[in-house]
Amino acid sequence: MSDKSRRVLMSKWTKTKVLLGSNKVRSLIPDTRKFSKSSLKEMLKKYTMVYVKPEIGTFGNGVIRAEQLGPEEYMYQTGTTVHSFWDYKSFHESLRAIIRKKRYLIQKGIHLMKYNKRRFDIRVMVQLSPTGEWETTGLIGRVAHPKKIVTNYHSGGKPMDVNPLLAAHLSNSEIKKIIHSLNELGVTTAKYLHKSYPGFRQIGLDIGFDKTWTPWIIEVNTNPDPYIFNKLTDKSMYRKVMRYRKAAAK
Repeated sequence: MSDKSRRVLMSKWTKTKVLLGSNKVRSLIPDTRKFSKSSLKEMLKKYTMVYVKPEIGTFGNGVIRAEQLGPEEYMYQTGTTVHSFWDYKSFHESLRAIIRKKRYLIQKGIHLMKYNKRRFDIRVMVQLSPTGEWETTGLIGRVAHPKKIVTNYHSGGKPMDVNPLLAAHLSNSEIKKIIHSLNELGVTTAKYLHKSYPGFRQIGLDIGFDKTWTPWIIEVNTNPDPYIFNKLTDKSMYRKVMRYRKAAAK
């Protein structure tokens, strides 16, 4: 993949626009727009909670959760710090001071399902197999730090086996269906993205579930961290992920 393609594919905006072209995936992508004063106001009015995130960034760095709590009551959280405002102008100006001239996006907020009162999502690892077929090779839960808004391991999130996370809410048959749908969604997304950008060999989908158990695609990473799978007690998934990774590097 050329430097330009790699740079472009780091853009969350580019990946979102490409995936919106897929009939199978489009409905699972939360409403995402470029950050502006008007788009922020409009999306808060529509959804009451949104995530404001850098267009290019990793590990959940720079992600902000913003909410409209009342007609003129706003708040946002970065890290563990919460800021409250009583008018839109000061709320927006405070956010702008953080963002400065960087490119940011606004994404419809998904009220994530919780495990022990902590939000969680699921990382779906998809890789080209040694025989050249796309395959979902790993699923791992990421449970947010109790006081933080992001689930990333590098931001204090806890990697976990997906089964206990899902078993807290679902029956065994429902869990099997969810896992099957995640495996399929991973492969479908990888194949579609690969049509436009054929240079990558693996992707990581961050899937968040709301109370309807819709698998929202919060983010797609074309350089996902494989080592998170080594945090699981059962190392079989990690070994497979690394085997495929090494085969792709040859």
